[in-house]
Amino acid sequence: MSGGLRYIGVAERRARLGVRHRLAGAARAAGPVEVAESLVALHGTDPATVYLAVGARLAEPAKTVGQTERALYEDRALVRMHGMRHTVFVFPTHLTAVVHASTGLAVAARERATLVKAMATAGAPDAAWLAEVEESTLAALARRGPATAAELAEDEPRLRERFVYGAGKSYEGVHTVSTRLLRVLGVEGKVVRGQPLGSWTSSQFRWAVAPDHPELDVSGAQAELLRRWLAVCGPATEADLKWWTGWKVTEVRRALGAIGAQAVSLDEGTGYVVDGDVGPVAEPAEPWAALLPALDPTAMGWQRREWYLAPELWPSLFDRSGNVGPTVWWNGRVVGGWAQRGDGEIVWRLLEDLGGVERRAVQAAVAVEAERLRGWVGAARVTPRFRTPLERELSA
Repeated sequence: MSGGLRYIGVAERRARLGVRHRLAGAARAAGPVEVAESLVALHGTDPATVYLAVGARLAEPAKTVGQTERALYEDRALVRMHGMRHTVFVFPTHLTAVVHASTGLAVAARERATLVKAMATAGAPDAAWLAEVEESTLAALARRGPATAAELAEDEPRLRERFVYGAGKSYEGVHTVSTRLLRVLGVEGKVVRGQPLGSWTSSQFRWAVAPDHPELDVSGAQAELLRRWLAVCGPATEADLKWWTGWKVTEVRRALGAIGAQAVSLDEGTGYVVDGDVGPVAEPAEPWAALLPALDPTAMGWQRREWYLAPELWPSLFDRSGNVGPTVWWNGRVVGGWAQRGDGEIVWRLLEDLGGVERRAVQAAVAVEAERLRGWVGAARVTPRFRTPLERELSA
């Protein structure tokens, strides 16, 4: 105990991660919905990440692609939408209202204001014109069903209008109204990203009308989202929570109070767990290895990562914007990275300085996971959207 708070050390945090993130062998899930429910959110900016994150956590990964596509596009049990930090994630569909109210509303207001201002600066049509185009676009999407921006522009030609976005800025460029408007509608929870064009690795996608959901109280939705995440990723510090949610620290503290979170002592300071989760957690019965994709929710789950990812490994595993690449895990910590070569081979490298006995055990376990991954990925070729030094080197 430290200052009356129970101390939760690195070993126990790694044990929690292995079980609650569905990575330890006995904890692996039966299907993608179970994975998403367990993790709350799967990073969806890179479409392949969703499938690779699911496959790493399934007891039978051969079913990854079919089950995930069915959950996303047939059963609609999962939905790809904007969420925390203005980033695209895949959530269980029943969390749509919680995500929208807790994180989307404030971002949406800023995004629409930014778009209207940018169009005015460029001499493009005004907010009233934009509202007409929006209404027409949503009506076309409702009639057509899932559609690309180009298909929607056949029904609403004003979507093809061009204007200079970010004039004078480093990101200045000529954008179509469709590019910016559909992005805003996504953040506002009116449209979501639908089935991609081509295979599951494609980054070209259709838009779809967002599932109906009630309008929730912001504070209540924030409390619910934080409770769900903390149950999976706790203990976590205020800094972790602020980073993951993208909220103000006052909002984080209000949500912590609302759910009755309990404080614990961590190596980096005070952390929090959900009420009743202070007790010790046993380590998984068997050692485990995992090959997780770029932007995996486990690797990106916390702002402070020293307890599972040594700082000296960061230059090899992250890009300049802080996006993590493919990682190799052993018993709750990152020990290396991996990549897929053009012929489909899964190659990997250990970066941790492991002892001889442990190194041999890790090599054997990782080899099994690499073969497991290659088996279900099959003929697909996966190149991360955000490439990192080690991934580039290994895939060459």
